[in-house]
Amino acid sequence: NVGGPRQNGGMTTIVDTLREAVGVVLSAARSGGFDGLSDADLMDAVAAAGDLQRAVEAVVVDGVAEIRERSRSFDRSDRLTIRMGCRSVAELTARLTRCSGASAARLDKAAAATALDRSALSGESCPARLPALREALLAGAVGVDGVLAAAGPLLGMGDRGDRELVLAADEVVAALARGEGPDAAPPACADDLRVHAQVWAVLIDPDGSEPTDQSAARARGVVFGRLRDGVVPVRGSLLPEIAAQWETIADATGSPRVSFTDDEDREFGADLDDRTRPQKLHDALATALTVAAASRDLPTLGGAAPTLVVSVREQDLADDRGWAHADRLHTPVPLTTARHIGCAGAVQRIALDAAGRIRRIGTEERIFNRHQRRAIALRDGSCIIPGCHVPAAWCEVHHVLDHAKGGPTHTDNGVLLCWSHHRFIDTGPWRIRMNNGIPEVQAPRWYDPDQRWRPTTTSPTRIRERLNRRT
Repeated sequence: NVGGPRQNGGMTTIVDTLREAVGVVLSAARSGGFDGLSDADLMDAVAAAGDLQRAVEAVVVDGVAEIRERSRSFDRSDRLTIRMGCRSVAELTARLTRCSGASAARLDKAAAATALDRSALSGESCPARLPALREALLAGAVGVDGVLAAAGPLLGMGDRGDRELVLAADEVVAALARGEGPDAAPPACADDLRVHAQVWAVLIDPDGSEPTDQSAARARGVVFGRLRDGVVPVRGSLLPEIAAQWETIADATGSPRVSFTDDEDREFGADLDDRTRPQKLHDALATALTVAAASRDLPTLGGAAPTLVVSVREQDLADDRGWAHADRLHTPVPLTTARHIGCAGAVQRIALDAAGRIRRIGTEERIFNRHQRRAIALRDGSCIIPGCHVPAAWCEVHHVLDHAKGGPTHTDNGVLLCWSHHRFIDTGPWRIRMNNGIPEVQAPRWYDPDQRWRPTTTSPTRIRERLNRRT
């Protein structure tokens, strides 16, 4: 019963209207009426639901605006938020609407952009900061997403933007939301409104990018947490071009479509890559760091290229039990980390006695020299896992027979794998073997019930050779 009595002089209040509307909408949701609709009717029904959603958001935003107004008192004890036991408008909104804190904050921002202001002296209403967008909101033409998409650029200029020009931009963007733009286009979605608002912001405030860029430069940064549950948490902020470059690398390193080319093989169109988007971004960063470290273009540390040092007891590695230790990490890492580093990088054997004294330092064993790598790249073309097209230059060379177990550093024992497939080849569903110097792959059972070993290559020369034999 927060908000007081339901009736006012016998008249139906907004509370009664909203409660009745909730019942009608929930009745429609429970009816299962979408099943059996034609395509055209289904499109109309979902569009009508979108209209309803925007109408509800308009009511919620207007209600949040009133909460904001009643929480502005100079007397802290008189603020609505304080009287309701909440520290902020967003917290009160979250509790009332049962939405997340992030969603409540978005509602608060939308209300700030479209609410009617009130004079602190007279109490009279003043125009909203974006009056045309407010009217579009109350007309159901735009929802919270659209309001925030347009308000961000238009109000982000602050005092730098000429008020008359901002109001003109507000009119144009609101017209686009209603489908009344100069090109008679259908009503614009939130992303389109953001683009138009950003263009207006550039025209109104052509010098605005400089302070924004300076602020972004100060805010940039990445912070590593402490190793926990096998992963190191990361938080921070990237400059937009860095984020874009990272995403570009992620897109370039993931192409999960595949078809085999043997006559007996059937073509597969399934998506073999079941990684989530965050996992793909992680693996793309790992690939980029590996390629950068191997390029020899980075500054040196102690006269050598930046090198991640991972140490492990030889007996632990042979027994496949125990832990490894990596530089800069204060807790042990799994043995799979040591195997991966040792397979793709270089191994140096150091003998210590029981007291910790160094007794012998072996020479560094270079893993697959550049001549071997070039030959393997010519043979394999890219990562040999079907559907993965990470190019050879970005791949690591994997010892099919583990180097720690005596596997030779020879082209007949090396195959190209991308960082992700190399890191998890021992624990993942794919299997690799060499057959007279030719890599063969066994797919997981869910993908290939026959569990056949298939020769694989993406080298254009070898593919053409195989096609020639078939013809």
